[in-house]
Amino acid sequence: MEENKEAEMKAELMVQQQVKSVWQHMVGVICLNLTDRKQVKQVLPKLFKKYDTPIKFIRGNSNTQMKMLKPLGMVNVRLKRLKQMSIDFLTWDYKDAKDLHGIGKYGDDSYKIFYKNETPKNVQDKELKKYLNGR
Repeated sequence: MEENKEAEMKAELMVQQQVKSVWQHMVGVICLNLTDRKQVKQVLPKLFKKYDTPIKFIRGNSNTQMKMLKPLGMVNVRLKRLKQMSIDFLTWDYKDAKDLHGIGKYGDDSYKIFYKNETPKNVQDKELKKYLNGR
């Protein structure tokens, strides 16, 4: 019963519904920055179908990626962050997500919660707070 509740809470968090790896999680985090999650929910499946790994994304055609990311706005900035984060990811030690380009407190907190099973201090994001309070 407790596992079902946690699974339901996790399903409510947009990024967790659509990712299959830590890298995809970080892509979702960057895509969520300053945009509506409904738009991100539409973009991520298409993006991950074409680019499911950091290497494929790094080698991918920037014009195609820009077209895919356009509904999220800030296309040039977002693409630059995603490319650099993907490059950083290849040598990242998996300790602190903030070490990755473009990943801030929300990304670091969500990584700790979902991949390290830790409870970060001073969580600010309302959806992460709701998840933590419900588990």
